[in-house]
Amino acid sequence: MARRSESSPPSPDVAKLAAGLRAGERAVLARAITLIESKRADHQRAARRLVQEVLPATGNAIRVGITGMPGVGKSTTIDALGVFLTDQAHRVAVLTVDPSSSRSGGSILGDKTRMARLATDPHAFIRPSPASGTLGGVAAKTRETMLLAEAAGFDVVLVETVGIGQSETAVADMTDFFLLLMLAGAGDELQGLKKGVIELADMIAVNKADGDNVKRARAAAAEYSAALHILTPRSPHWTPPVVTYSALTGDGLADLWAKILAHRERLTQAGEFAARRKEQQIKWLWTMLDERLIARLKNDPALKSRLPALETAVAQGRLSPALAVEEIADAMGL
Repeated sequence: MARRSESSPPSPDVAKLAAGLRAGERAVLARAITLIESKRADHQRAARRLVQEVLPATGNAIRVGITGMPGVGKSTTIDALGVFLTDQAHRVAVLTVDPSSSRSGGSILGDKTRMARLATDPHAFIRPSPASGTLGGVAAKTRETMLLAEAAGFDVVLVETVGIGQSETAVADMTDFFLLLMLAGAGDELQGLKKGVIELADMIAVNKADGDNVKRARAAAAEYSAALHILTPRSPHWTPPVVTYSALTGDGLADLWAKILAHRERLTQAGEFAARRKEQQIKWLWTMLDERLIARLKNDPALKSRLPALETAVAQGRLSPALAVEEIADAMGL
C-alpha cells in the first residue's frame, strides 16, 4: 500500500489553485485547466470542487462564439480582435471547440502560431480544446475552462468553433453572442451554409474588406442582409446586423465590437440576457450528466463484457435496439 502511495502523484491542492486563480496567475490557470481535462477519477473530483470554489468569481465576462467556413480567416480575426481588446485594457481568453481534433491531430502549438500576436500578449490566454473526445465532452470541458478563465480575471472569452455540424450549436449554447464570419461572394457562400447556422448568428461579419475587395465585401454584406430578413432572428429583441471589416488592417473591428456591446445592453434591458445564461446552465447540467452516464457505461466491467454481444445481436437483426437499450438500462439500474 505504501509503495502505491509513493508512486502515485499527489492530489491537487484545490484551495491553493483557487487562490492562484483569483490572483490572476496564468500558470495556475493552465494547471487548473489541465486538471479539468484529466481523466483520473481523483482529478475529476478535485476539478469539480475547484469549479464550485471559484463559481462566485465567474459569470462577468463577455462570452463570444465565433464560427465561419474554412478560409474565412477565423484565427486572423481572433488575433486582430484580441489585440484590439487588450489595447483597450481588456483581458482576453481564447478557447476552441474542436470535436474532430482527435482525427485531424490538432496541436496546442497550432493554435498559438495561428494567433501570433495574441500568443505573446501578456493580457491574453489561448487554450485549445482537448485532443480527443465526443462533442458533448469537449463542450463540457470548454465550459468549465471558460469559468476558470473568468475566475482568473479574463473579462472577454472568445470561443472558436473549428469543427463542423453540431459544434456551432454547442458554442452558441455556451456564449452570449454568436458571430458568423463570411467572405465576399454571398451566393456561393450561402449555398454552403446550413440554414440553422445562420439562424444562430447574432451578427454576420464579412472579412477582407480591404484594398480592391472593399466593394465586393460591401456587396456581399448587402446580400447577406437580404438573406437574414427571410429568417427568424435568434432573439425577438435583436435584429442581426451585417458588418464589413478587415482582419488584416483592423478596419471595422471597432464597429464590430460596438455591435457586440450593443447586443449585450439590449438583451440585458429586456431581461433576456439573464434568462439565456440560466438556460445555458441547465443545458450544461444535462450535457455533463450525459457524459457521466456514458463514462459509467464504458467503464462498468459487467456492461463492458456484455456490450459486444448486444451490439452483435442488434447488427444481425436478432435483437431490436430498443430491447438492447432496455437491457443496458436495467444493468445500470436506470
